[in-house]
Amino acid sequence: MSKQQEFVIRTLEERNIRFVRLWFTDVLGFLKSVAIAPAELENAFAEGIGFDGSAIEGFARVTESDMLAKPDPATFSILPWRTEAPGAARMFCDITMPDGSPSPADPRNVLRRTLNKAAQMGYTCYTHPEIEFFLFKARPEKGEAPVPVDQGGYFDHTPAVVGHDFRRQAITLLEAMGISVEFSHHEGGPGQQEIDLRDADALSTADNIMTFRHVIKEVALDQGFYASFMPKPFTDHPGSGMHTHVSLFKGEENAFYDSKAEFNLSKTGRSFIAGILTHAAEITAVTNQWVNSYKRLHGGGEAPALVNWGPSDRGALVRLPMYKPGKENSTRIEFRSPDSACNPYLAYAVMIAAGLKGIEKNYELSASNDLHSLPTNLNEAISAMEKSELVRETLGEHVFEYVLRNKRAEWQDYRRQVSAYELDRYIPVL
Repeated sequence: MSKQQEFVIRTLEERNIRFVRLWFTDVLGFLKSVAIAPAELENAFAEGIGFDGSAIEGFARVTESDMLAKPDPATFSILPWRTEAPGAARMFCDITMPDGSPSPADPRNVLRRTLNKAAQMGYTCYTHPEIEFFLFKARPEKGEAPVPVDQGGYFDHTPAVVGHDFRRQAITLLEAMGISVEFSHHEGGPGQQEIDLRDADALSTADNIMTFRHVIKEVALDQGFYASFMPKPFTDHPGSGMHTHVSLFKGEENAFYDSKAEFNLSKTGRSFIAGILTHAAEITAVTNQWVNSYKRLHGGGEAPALVNWGPSDRGALVRLPMYKPGKENSTRIEFRSPDSACNPYLAYAVMIAAGLKGIEKNYELSASNDLHSLPTNLNEAISAMEKSELVRETLGEHVFEYVLRNKRAEWQDYRRQVSAYELDRYIPVL
């Protein structure tokens, strides 16, 4: 047994933890959990916990459904909102097949493969997400419009804005779980919040995003609200994105930094951006996986609709933050298309893979932008993705084909619906 595993078991005994929740995600990014007793943990570390993979979205067919969840002791954390004794803890799991090989359906494994490729090229990838979401007074019933908890705007701080207490409690819980928060504020829409996580390696960041979404939902329920990561719940207000800052390091050196280059952006950084821009349309069905995602991308509110880049430009798909020009550790890019309802493991995998492809193939970054559009709806995004060798290779055949099937079905279901817009517009005149 490793020292990390021994630490986990010892902590469970010392803290009177009676339940250990093993977390993983399905292909669409929904959190799954199975609880075990501490007495089962040593065996779980050694052999994993068996479950029916056919019951998990995108995992397996009924005829080949046996899978194992193996907890990662590096992700151990006590759940701070379970303060009543006995307590509970959680760990993220890697999903394996009965022969011990990684499951091709495990999103965590998909991201790890891409990060291993980056490591083979000499790079460690760090990410820092800005996560936006809405707070509603209650979960709306079917057909009802959501009611935001306030009418605040960007950076508002007034007695009528209830988000202060909410964010304070959420951040307290996140930091109790070892997730560092950089800052938080009210966003531009009514009831809209933003909390930014500090940078971490990309796999840890994806784990942190999944924890973040769960914590936000827990705190909202505790305070009598409902939290939603839906990309665009209101037609006339900004949507919720997950702008992600990205940097590559070689050892202690920032691979994106060159003190003599324009914007202090190295050739490596320029090729990484060029890779993202070149493959932007192909990866959009992953970074923006829902029908509603495209209402945000093409609905204004500083969301990127075009494939472009630039310094400081908050309308660009890839922005160069210029808060501290000339500072090596601050040199990074900001990828602005992902929304906060994506599967972070898959979204980060395709984002990083596109950038690495740019480095591998020595893509040139044009000084001028040709300003072609990102896909304007999920159907266009699916069409771009299904032709992409990059996305197929990155996700693996199993996940690639499942995502396409699932998204085609979602699009067809959406197309059949008669919307409130159509009823309001046409019933009075036709």
